[in-house]
Amino acid sequence: MPSDRQRWHDNQAKPIKCKAAQSAALHFMGFMKAQSAVYSHSLREIPKMTSYAPLQKPLRIGIVGSGFVARLRTEIFSQDPRSIVTAIAGNPEKAQVIAQEFSIEHIYQYWSDLVMRSDIDLVVVCNINRDHAAVVGQALRSGKHVIVEYPLSFSLAEAEELIALAQQKNLMLHVEHIELLSGVHQTAIANLAKIGKPFYAKYSTKSPQNPAPDKWTYKADLFGFPLTAAVSRLNRIIVLFGKVKAISCQLSYAGDNLPHTFTSCVCNAQLQFENGVLADISYSKGESFWQSERVMELQGSQGAIIFAGEQGKLITADGEMELDAGTNRGLFKKDVENVLLHLCEGMPLYNNYDDVLYSLAVANAAEKAALTNQTIFM
Repeated sequence: MPSDRQRWHDNQAKPIKCKAAQSAALHFMGFMKAQSAVYSHSLREIPKMTSYAPLQKPLRIGIVGSGFVARLRTEIFSQDPRSIVTAIAGNPEKAQVIAQEFSIEHIYQYWSDLVMRSDIDLVVVCNINRDHAAVVGQALRSGKHVIVEYPLSFSLAEAEELIALAQQKNLMLHVEHIELLSGVHQTAIANLAKIGKPFYAKYSTKSPQNPAPDKWTYKADLFGFPLTAAVSRLNRIIVLFGKVKAISCQLSYAGDNLPHTFTSCVCNAQLQFENGVLADISYSKGESFWQSERVMELQGSQGAIIFAGEQGKLITADGEMELDAGTNRGLFKKDVENVLLHLCEGMPLYNNYDDVLYSLAVANAAEKAALTNQTIFM
């Protein structure tokens, strides 16, 4: 039986029509106003409102994937009157469970069957990282709007082609980066000016898992280079400080079945920004680690911002001030709300193509640096 990567066909979807709830629009307008201030440090400003072919209500959603994020996305879309989930493709047993829970009519093993349906308006891609680009490409060629979990693709060149295709067909291609919606990111931005001129940044995550799960996230060919698979670690720092001048990187895997499957990995990158900021980015997970960690540190000439999880503090000559970033719960719902308002009301997306591509370019440079043991200049 042919695989999805072999079942590649072009198909045009019919244009459709919809209106979002006014209250939801007003709610998110307030959020986007605050988000515009956040992006004053970004490589580019938030894109202006976009006009697509008319849409009808409710938007018909197809979910590609059957894991945790696929179920969460399905739940969010199913609870919103502006959308209805009509199809899901993924692991047959897991997809069946999700379909029964949320009354999804069509279930597929192969994503190519789903994306070619003429009665789907928006494809949500949350399957294995390796296949993101293939699913996105076929969905766009089939005339569908697309949400894709990061990374958009493993390579910058392929990502550029997909974005060009979306623009050519006047379709939405939204690459999820919910870290930009988080309280930690918003709070860091709001207090960044208080630490004077930044000169050092750090973002580190450690996720102990013992035993390491037998999942695609521990298979290098499916997961990808760690800082590409977890490109959000780079992106949240890059949108703060802009262009990278040079990058070095070290990568280590552990396990008895290398290179196909690993039980632990650690990936450390050192970034030199054009504005003089130095940054350390670290991504680690697996059996070799014994304590969880999620730390952000921003050091400046007049103070520092330090977060451990959602709890942070601002340190200046005047003393310490607690910074409470709230909870990370609800970020996917914010992401979905942004997308629905974008498609239905023309509200701008919180993410933009320039940042998506540039963060992926830095990730590709980090991978090259790790393979060659050399510093890569951007």
